[in-house]
Amino acid sequence: MEDSQPLTRSEERRQNGHYRWSTHTPGSKVVEDFRRRLKYFFMNPCEKYRARGRKPWKLMLQILKIAIITIQLVSFGLSNEMMVTFKDENLMTFRHLFLKGYKDHRQGNYALYTKADVYDHIHYIINTYINLQNMTVGNLAYERTDGEFTPLSVCQEFYKNCSIDPENETFDIDPHVDKDCISIYPEQSFNNSSLATHLNFSLDFKRLLSVNIYLTLKTINLQTVRHHELPDCYDFHIMIMFDNRAHSGKIKVDVENDVTIYECRDWNVTAGKNDYLLLWFDSVVILACFTSLILCTRSVINGIQLQFEFTVFFHVYYKKIVTWSDRMEFVNGWYILIIVSDTLTIAGSALKIGIQTKFLTNYDVCSILLGTATMLVWVGVIRYLGFFKKYNILILTLRAAFPNVIRFCCCAAMIYLGYCFCGWIVLGPYHDKFRTLDRVTECLFSLINGDDMYATFLKMRDKGYMVWLFSRLYLYSFISLFIYMVLSLFIALITDTYETIKHHQQDKVPVSELQAFIAECRDQPESGRYQTDEKPASCCLSPCCCLLVNKNDSWCYF
Repeated sequence: MEDSQPLTRSEERRQNGHYRWSTHTPGSKVVEDFRRRLKYFFMNPCEKYRARGRKPWKLMLQILKIAIITIQLVSFGLSNEMMVTFKDENLMTFRHLFLKGYKDHRQGNYALYTKADVYDHIHYIINTYINLQNMTVGNLAYERTDGEFTPLSVCQEFYKNCSIDPENETFDIDPHVDKDCISIYPEQSFNNSSLATHLNFSLDFKRLLSVNIYLTLKTINLQTVRHHELPDCYDFHIMIMFDNRAHSGKIKVDVENDVTIYECRDWNVTAGKNDYLLLWFDSVVILACFTSLILCTRSVINGIQLQFEFTVFFHVYYKKIVTWSDRMEFVNGWYILIIVSDTLTIAGSALKIGIQTKFLTNYDVCSILLGTATMLVWVGVIRYLGFFKKYNILILTLRAAFPNVIRFCCCAAMIYLGYCFCGWIVLGPYHDKFRTLDRVTECLFSLINGDDMYATFLKMRDKGYMVWLFSRLYLYSFISLFIYMVLSLFIALITDTYETIKHHQQDKVPVSELQAFIAECRDQPESGRYQTDEKPASCCLSPCCCLLVNKNDSWCYF
């Protein structure tokens, strides 16, 4: 405050719902009281307890939340893991049941090359479906709609008209696609010779694009009973695809399924008290998070109110406009983080209760909400480590370096995207890791971190000389640029910020006008100077409500 002399100091008193600051000497009581009030606002919970004896309820509540939310996440994670494992194992079962001779091939490697094999596999799928309950060891059943079985559908997609003669290098094709389907019920039974005769089923491989077989099976996941949860009923909508779109002589075969989870129609489980403990525990989590949400929201509002008062105070007494960075000091980002975490936890816990009572089955949404909330809760622990100076330097460094890091990353991203597009176009046809744009981004990011470098180079050895030479120039330039230059500059940027913050901490130099103003208050928390029952009236949140009136050399704050 050396370049600006205070105009006047004032004595604060409340009259008719507004504050009146009368002119006094520069060392007036109102300035010291306001400075002390600001210092108290920025104290940590332990210092506030020593200053006024206020128990750190929010601190104790956050510690409690960390424990109960983590326990809740572990409980839901085990349940979600059982659900996902059940779906994956059933998908593997369907592949072994319906794909003839399936031997745990890597996805995309199971293929057919002759017409006889295609017909044989389609008949094998149909015959397996018809005799499923005599073959499988699982609790699989056919779906019924209005008392009738849902049929298996065999659909082929083909060009509307196509005449191809590679020998004479001629073709005539109509690119419009037609679709033809047949339905087969579980009561029917066919063999290889009667399939084409009875169902009028034939394939024109020159026009054929794909054959898709659709079927629906039902089952119940019984393993959740051991974890005191009601079993779910599952509908597996299975699609077996014969892909001939490339017309390369290789028809790829794969199995996909879409799962519908719902509450079973009629169930009876001998329930114990443990079945209701999880519901009670989830209710406790919601109550704790709701209480935390209210307390943190109140603290944020108080901070915004104090920000407006400080802005007016600084303008009146020092004829200065408070900078944006100083104003943001009053908005505690940790409270915003806690509010977001509490909101996600409340929503996730409500979904979890719905899942446990079988009113809802949104496992994925619930896992995202609870997982994100738990992550934010544990990140919030850094706030309490920040009460210690040696740990606080990490938080200060991250906050100070963040704007420069974002600007640096934006510049580096332009170079990174350029390499991504170049690698996708040039190396994509010859290298699995560059086959799609998302694979390129993942591959290059792995190379930046030094992962799988040799394998990336090795897979390009058998390609053409020109592509091989380009791949070497591409990979060497990318690795050299990003590892030796971009990452080094990135680290230097953060290191420089760390040294600056460390210098300020060692020399105890205030880094803002707000901190310099508060630093003039020498009263320690144990001094008793903060023990006061006087609470200044809150300022309206809207700047339009804050009026300064200069009348007879006295300032009024409405």
